[in-house]
Amino acid sequence: MPDALFQVKNLKKNFHRGKSVIHAVDDVSFSIYQGETLSLVGESGCGKTTCARTLLGVYEPTAGQILWNGQEVSRMSRAERSAFRRQNQMIFQDPYASLDPRMTVAMSIEEGMKRHFSLSAAERQKRTEELLETVGLTAEFASRFPHELSGGQRQRVGIARALALEPAFLACDEPIAALDVSIQAQVINLLLKLQKERGLTYLMISHDLTMVRHISDRVAVMYLGSIVELSDTEALYEKPLHPYTKALFSAVPSADPESRWLYNRVPLMGEIPNPGQAVSGCKFASRCPYAAEHCRRAAPPLTEQEQGHFAACWKVGVQ
Repeated sequence: MPDALFQVKNLKKNFHRGKSVIHAVDDVSFSIYQGETLSLVGESGCGKTTCARTLLGVYEPTAGQILWNGQEVSRMSRAERSAFRRQNQMIFQDPYASLDPRMTVAMSIEEGMKRHFSLSAAERQKRTEELLETVGLTAEFASRFPHELSGGQRQRVGIARALALEPAFLACDEPIAALDVSIQAQVINLLLKLQKERGLTYLMISHDLTMVRHISDRVAVMYLGSIVELSDTEALYEKPLHPYTKALFSAVPSADPESRWLYNRVPLMGEIPNPGQAVSGCKFASRCPYAAEHCRRAAPPLTEQEQGHFAACWKVGVQ
């Protein structure tokens, strides 16, 4: 097993809305190993993006620890925090909103270089042109503004901007969600190529479970701020353990007549709990077809059910 680039221990991130507290990330623990792709999946609002942004320091954690290469991020000096930010970058979901409309492509890509590297204007220009070629664009795009680009081109610029600081880690927040289907495969193949060439580590956030299976080494399933299942990709897809994971997979459209999910739909009943109210017991109990009284009294811990396969459910093996 390679070394852990990130270790997350009992991470919590709360937001206050009036008198209520939103537990966006609630006691989450996981590791991300060097060179791998870990994907976070789950419904909208389950805390995937908040988890990634807290990991990178965009949000300050409410509680818990984030260790990067064994060092606790909250205890880093100013210089160490600067190095941490340079080596850990993010690719955003909306490639138009993430680019300043008043800045050219070159200005956006060079902005980080000016902050972190001592390069001349000519050196920055050369590196910008090299990065544009790396992501499948030409040097002529450097003088264009975001509104002059297509969605796929803007996302490639976003990737080039992230690569400009020579990072070791990229958090990819729905990197293909805003793109046409014909462009999505090109961007995913580009990310895979860059990972192989540069030894990058990815945290991939996505709703596209088919893409997740193609690109991921491990997958974590989130529900209402908590991880309910974590496993190697193939083990998870071949034998999901948590009822919520089964429901997610059964909702994926399939053209394969042999797919078992076509005949084993897992309907979810009941209501999603209010994230501003404390939930006693399992958060999924109000929608789970297997929930018993014990599930509503005590929250199940995330435990190893099979080798490398973790699930937070009292009823695993009983369903």
